[in-house]
Amino acid sequence: MGERASWVYRGVMVLTWPLVRWWGRLMVEGIEALPRSGPVLIFANHDSAWDPLVIAGAARHRQICALAKATLWRHRAIGWVLDGMGQIPIRRGEHDALAISTAADVLTAGGCVGIFPEGTVSRGRTLRARSGAGRLALDVPTATIVCAAVTGSADIVRWPTRPRLRVHFFRPAGGQPHPGENAHDVSARILAELRADAPVVATGRHPGVGRSDSRAAAPSSRSEE
Repeated sequence: MGERASWVYRGVMVLTWPLVRWWGRLMVEGIEALPRSGPVLIFANHDSAWDPLVIAGAARHRQICALAKATLWRHRAIGWVLDGMGQIPIRRGEHDALAISTAADVLTAGGCVGIFPEGTVSRGRTLRARSGAGRLALDVPTATIVCAAVTGSADIVRWPTRPRLRVHFFRPAGGQPHPGENAHDVSARILAELRADAPVVATGRHPGVGRSDSRAAAPSSRSEE
C-alpha cells in the first residue's frame, strides 16, 4: 500500500486475499485512476455484501474507510474489527450528518473514503441514488472522485461455482461536481455511469431476475443517505 494502513486492516486483507484473488479470480482494471495519496472519494455499485472486501482487495495501495450500515456495530467483535479498519457507521434511511461529517474529516485529512450511492445491496433491484454520496462530494470538493464498478461479487455465494471478480476503477466521464449541481444530481449522475459498466444482478444461490424497485424509484421530499 502507498499509505500506512492499520494493522487490523492489513490483517483482514491478508485473510481475505486468497478468497478474493485466488478463488474469485480477481481482475483489476484502471488502477491508475486511483491516486496513491491525497483525498479520494470512491463511488461503487453494491450487488453483494462482499463488495467492500473485493474493492479493498483491488485497491491494495489505499486503505478505504467505507461507510457501512450502523447495525453491524451491534456485534461487539465485528464492531471492533470495523473500528480497527477505520470504517464509518451510517444509519440507513436517515439524514446521518455525523457519518457524513466523519467521512468529510477523513477526506480533508487526505484519506480515502468509499461509499455506495444506492445505500444498500441492490438484491436485483434498480435503486435510486441517495443524496448522501453527492453531499460528501460537495462538502469536500478537493477529493478526487473515482468510480469502482464491481462485477462477479454476487457469485461468491454460489458454491461450487467459482466467481470471476472484476473491479474497474475509472474517473467519471462527467467529472467532478458541476457548479449548481445538487447532492442528489451528483449521486445520480455517477451511479448511472457505474451501472452502465456494472448492470444490476441478483444475489443468492438461486438468483432471480433483476427488477425495478418502484418504492425506491418513487420521488421523495426527504433527504436520505
